[in-house]
Amino acid sequence: MGAPWTPVNESAPAAVVEAMKSVSFDAMGSKRTYWDFYFGFGVSISIYLFVQAAVLWLIATLAKTQPTSVRPFVVTLLVAYAANVYVTWRYFFVVPLVLSIVMVTCLALALIASKPRVGA
Repeated sequence: MGAPWTPVNESAPAAVVEAMKSVSFDAMGSKRTYWDFYFGFGVSISIYLFVQAAVLWLIATLAKTQPTSVRPFVVTLLVAYAANVYVTWRYFFVVPLVLSIVMVTCLALALIASKPRVGA
């Protein structure tokens, strides 16, 4: 889902996409276009999101039996998503912003739920 999408029904966006595909340059010894970077980053994000979903699934399973052991992972993801809220607010639009806020909320709740019990 991170793969880039660009509206091609209108002439202005289509012209930008064509320019991105046609302008090439040397990037550390490889000839690349702006489209290569745009598309490649989108595909990379898709891969990272898939891996992150798998890791969260594994952490959730571990959290059932050892809730305090997952706290460092939850804190790390919480900090990352909190930073992502700002980036999403600054550079994207409302739907991914809402989803990022929901993720921060879920991670904060998971952190609270994994708090060590007093006397336990």
